[in-house]
Amino acid sequence: MGEPRVPSRVMIARASQLFLPTLREAPADAEALSHKLLVRGGFIRQVSAGIWTLLPLGWRVHRKVEQIIREEMDAIGGQEMLMPLLTPAELWEATGRIKIDILFHLHDRAGRHYILPMTHEETVTFHARELQSYKELPQLWYHFSVKDRDEPRSRGGLLRLREFIMKDAYSFDRDEAGVKASFEANRAAYHRIFERCGLEVYDVQAESGLMGGKFSIDFLAPSGSGENTLVTCENGDYAGDLEVARAVPRAPEFPEALAAPEEVDTPGVTTIEALAEFLGIDEAATSKAMPVVREDGTLVLALVRGDDRLSETKLYDALPGSSRPATDDEIRAAFGAAGGSLGPVGFEGEVIADEALRGGQFVAGANRDGRHLRGVEAGRDFEPRFADLRDPHEGDTCPECGGALRFQTAIEVGHIFNFGSFYSGPLEANFLDEDGVEKPLVGGSYGIGPGRVMAAAVEQGHDENGIRWPASIAPYEVHVLALHGGVDDVLRAAEEVAAALDADGLEVLLDDRDERPGEKFADADLVGCPLRVTVGRKTLEDGSVDVRSREDATDRRVPNADVVKWVRDR
Repeated sequence: MGEPRVPSRVMIARASQLFLPTLREAPADAEALSHKLLVRGGFIRQVSAGIWTLLPLGWRVHRKVEQIIREEMDAIGGQEMLMPLLTPAELWEATGRIKIDILFHLHDRAGRHYILPMTHEETVTFHARELQSYKELPQLWYHFSVKDRDEPRSRGGLLRLREFIMKDAYSFDRDEAGVKASFEANRAAYHRIFERCGLEVYDVQAESGLMGGKFSIDFLAPSGSGENTLVTCENGDYAGDLEVARAVPRAPEFPEALAAPEEVDTPGVTTIEALAEFLGIDEAATSKAMPVVREDGTLVLALVRGDDRLSETKLYDALPGSSRPATDDEIRAAFGAAGGSLGPVGFEGEVIADEALRGGQFVAGANRDGRHLRGVEAGRDFEPRFADLRDPHEGDTCPECGGALRFQTAIEVGHIFNFGSFYSGPLEANFLDEDGVEKPLVGGSYGIGPGRVMAAAVEQGHDENGIRWPASIAPYEVHVLALHGGVDDVLRAAEEVAAALDADGLEVLLDDRDERPGEKFADADLVGCPLRVTVGRKTLEDGSVDVRSREDATDRRVPNADVVKWVRDR
């Protein structure tokens, strides 16, 4: 197209010169809406499974998210740095995390072992060993860095990747009070970050998972796609991640109470549904037995109500350390019966029961094939340890107010947790405290995935035609469409409007291509800039242009001289 025809800061992006490969159809394998629209809008392209390139438009959005994060981290005293991706394996061997199965391993020509980390706790703690005194604390360090994980189920475009950029921050303090202060400062900063990014986000209690640590908070963005389930109360006073959320189940319809358990024949009955139908009782009046084996080989019987599902996360919290389902042989040896007829009465090992089994009498397995017990009561017939073990589900009510709970698919966009001395202990990151005693640093970790923020923004902001970016992270603030059809005067008028917006400090995308109007309108909707200015042949007649926000369905006619004011007033 050549040089601009009007004076410019040369900040105007011309569609005719951009790499902006929009598509009319989504990839056949795309399920998540954000995956479809980010590909169709020319923001991202797949290189391999779980490996994506951020194209120029996508990188602009990513950098805007980064800058918002950077500003809010700096505001709470964060210090930006950059740690390497290539990491000596001995750091991860020291903390025991070298065994994580999703790590990428490699060796150099001398045979030295390295890993490509998915987080940088080990590396940052290595640097924290230079902190010598309590007078240097607290510290808060962060960076934006590539992470790698040997993800077996990459999916959803930017939702689950094998390589991605993450902002990870790390705090170091002298004691738990300091960690708590750092934790809360970062939690508040995260809320400001997501608000500035235009996202609806809930902070909820979560598990720390592979990261180690104690107290853990997830930031979940409700969406049409995602791998988390957000549980919220209709009254707005409770939110939780399904894996750890508390909920109150409906009350069971119990049969008449019995003075002692009564054994009944249940031939061929091995499921809760079949048991409830056979006995003519409510599924909620039965119990479900889950035998698991701990690392030391001991067998533990976990119990939940028959209409509930056992939460693996909650069971892990209740039984610290790893455990696995018992094998058929182990079950037969411990209970004298096969699965489907198991129960707590007469079992000599540890029994851990869900809180919903505290009150009432339930039908349980008799530990004899084809037999069950009516009227089994905790505290009378067996002595369990109680814990919250169940997954919440539809029909449950809020533990705070009794309101109805709703369940929404959500994207995890941030995760913060207190890891205490989990890393400083094995890596010998100690400091001299005020009392003259050497102590391990205690810390916290704070992560945000800018790519996931992008995906969540698309999931929450779109229509049938494309993306509707929040203004703060949109690739450009104004999209100027030149419907010139080869008429130089129309193109010149569009360039003048774009130049005026540019001179006012606005980010402008000028569609100067020689394409049909329908093509340009479709691409503008796909790209999703907040404001659109359309210049056509009529502009030459009346000196006005059509303007609209991405949220509007109709155009408004505005004189050329008033376009900048109109944009500024939005």
